[in-house]
Amino acid sequence: MVTSSKIMTERLLLTALKGGKSTKILTLNGKKMSKMPSALEKLPNLRTLDLQNNQISKVCPELRTLTKLTLLNLGNNLLQEVPEEIKYLTSLKNLHLFGNRICRIAAGVLDGLGDLVLLNLNDNQLSSLPPEIGRLQNLTFLSLNHNKLTVIPKEICFLEHLSELHINYNRITRIPEEIRFLQNLQQLSLVRNNIEELPEEVCQLTKLGVLDVAGNVIQIFPAGFQDLKLREFYCEGNPLFLKNPIFAPQPKDLWTLREIAARFVLSQLEEYNPLIMDAIECYPEVKDKLSKAKKCAICRKPFLSEWLECVYFVPPSKNWKISKNLQLIPLQTLVCSYQCFDRRDPDVFGIAKE
Repeated sequence: MVTSSKIMTERLLLTALKGGKSTKILTLNGKKMSKMPSALEKLPNLRTLDLQNNQISKVCPELRTLTKLTLLNLGNNLLQEVPEEIKYLTSLKNLHLFGNRICRIAAGVLDGLGDLVLLNLNDNQLSSLPPEIGRLQNLTFLSLNHNKLTVIPKEICFLEHLSELHINYNRITRIPEEIRFLQNLQQLSLVRNNIEELPEEVCQLTKLGVLDVAGNVIQIFPAGFQDLKLREFYCEGNPLFLKNPIFAPQPKDLWTLREIAARFVLSQLEEYNPLIMDAIECYPEVKDKLSKAKKCAICRKPFLSEWLECVYFVPPSKNWKISKNLQLIPLQTLVCSYQCFDRRDPDVFGIAKE
């Protein structure tokens, strides 16, 4: 029995084929198709192909002939991978693959997509992304909501034109420090992951306007966070530190010999001691470790690996649209010793360990 949707599909396809080289748009949305029409190769000038809401599990080889295609929508189908044929669509700018069963991206598939501007892979089963994601140098919009990702590849952080990044409802535990390179990022959405902290490099995102980290396990934000020029900030559902001071015993400072030596070398480097500066060049591993040193918020002297984590609270900017009931933002500050802790501002508190 021939269904009405199949009849409609055939009519639409026939109309497109009659147009031949003049056909620019083909929409076969929700036609219960299980296969892509192989007759696509007869539409060499096609610009838009909309096949969303069907039952397609595999693309046809003829897809690769559509080298002028700029928009491909295969959302809500049954694909299990981002197929290799897509790499031949060298003019593609918008690619929608949401709502499939995609668990992998075929090798080399991203090689030919240098003009891609938008990539939507929401509602799939991806647990990782290939390093080749970094080849999408013109990408401005990337959405990966509702997948199984545990890591944000560093390569994403080198997509210099990226303005929106959405990775909601995944299993991300940390944000790479390289995120500082996303200097055109305007919207970052990381709702419902397992993120424990934001790196201080987030504070370098000068164009960031919308940040949503609701539903993670963040307790404290990095120093300088309050200076972001945000328009919207959402953080509900995180176990943020509360301003609820208690008295606690204060032990004496006891540093390891490694820390004592590191602080001495760091202080000499700050004073440009030529002997130390020349010697450190012979020990690249030591130089690398010392490059990760922090500075005390009180005395401004450098330290390496032993410090007191403290918190101070600031009200959110009046210019931000914020989560309901957010009155104070806990900000991290690092103090190098209990001696400096005693000299702290009264609004700075040590963090009590339960």
